[in-house]
Amino acid sequence: MKKLVVLTGAGISAESGLKTFRDSDGLWEGHRVEEVATPAAWLQDPEKVQRFYNERREQVRQAEPNQAHSLLAALQEYFEVHIITQNVDDLHERAGSRNVLHLHGLITIARSTCNPDLLYPVGPEGISMGNLCSLGSQLRPHIVWFGEQVPMIVPAAELCSRADIFAVIGTSLAVYPAAGLIDYVPAKVRKYIIDPNIPDVRSVSNLHKIREKAVAGMRLFFDLLLKQHGEN
Repeated sequence: MKKLVVLTGAGISAESGLKTFRDSDGLWEGHRVEEVATPAAWLQDPEKVQRFYNERREQVRQAEPNQAHSLLAALQEYFEVHIITQNVDDLHERAGSRNVLHLHGLITIARSTCNPDLLYPVGPEGISMGNLCSLGSQLRPHIVWFGEQVPMIVPAAELCSRADIFAVIGTSLAVYPAAGLIDYVPAKVRKYIIDPNIPDVRSVSNLHKIREKAVAGMRLFFDLLLKQHGEN
């Protein structure tokens, strides 16, 4: 099977009712990012940060995968599909995708503050101050905050370097280091960008643009790939 590597961003989750990371005023759910999504915010007011992510987690639980998610999962019948997502929700997994790499963490998981390898599923009650890991340290959201390293960028880049087909869905390619992943894809590989606002990617070779939102664009992309698959 050919290896299809897909980078997804906030645009694919937006059509499931989840807000994109920042509104036009630069706020996230009414909060400055510096107040809720940085190590400094955690040190200054951890209860506020926990409360913020508990609310976001409940929004994720209530959301449902949309057709863009389900079509990506359906492509697994024809391709070896690997999804690299900037999103912290679990909608790809709930749609049935098996190989999902979360660059920025996963909101349904809690992480130890003393050992980042200690991970725990989060129940409906969320994470509270006083919830501790097995080593006795406070649990925090398993989210990569601004100012923190992105440990999964290395395996993501390696995946991109081995892609036979590459697609970008629902992201403006403005947030690094994720935006630089397209540069790891070999020049000869056919690349697709699905987004109403195609970013400036004039330096990228063999690029095909689909100027649609995630669901409409994914329908076109799905049909295109299956047609090409049938011709091979």
